[in-house]
Amino acid sequence: MPIGEQARIAMANRFEVLMDHGAHNLGSWSKVQGLDVSWDVVEYRAGDAGNDRWYFPGNTKYQTIKLERAACEDSTKVRDWLSATSFKHGSHGGSVVLLDATGKKVMEWELRDVMPAKWSISGFEAMQSKVALETLELMHRGFLDDQIKF
Repeated sequence: MPIGEQARIAMANRFEVLMDHGAHNLGSWSKVQGLDVSWDVVEYRAGDAGNDRWYFPGNTKYQTIKLERAACEDSTKVRDWLSATSFKHGSHGGSVVLLDATGKKVMEWELRDVMPAKWSISGFEAMQSKVALETLELMHRGFLDDQIKF
């Protein structure tokens, strides 16, 4: 392993969030939760098959994505995107891009029909020396290419 590789392994990844096909870059985020998918399991039992069962995938369920970072200049980009889109119903595509320590793209999740659910910046208190945290929650209809059209 080259010497530079050892230094990069110890550094944390970060995430970049792009909305409306890159028209709105919401900047880098330090924490992303909710990039998961689950399925309802449908069980089928035939009346003459004894105790045999068959399992099939049912409805696909996606979690709300929760982004978090220290409030920064990019917080203005979030406010501007929310001002431009929060009361306009429409299809907003988005993506969450995982970047390595050098800024190289590792993986990308393309989100369908994104809608903001909540945006907050933690309270401020002059007597404490802690960082104000920004949180953005996004609802979406998925990131897998699993849309069946009849």
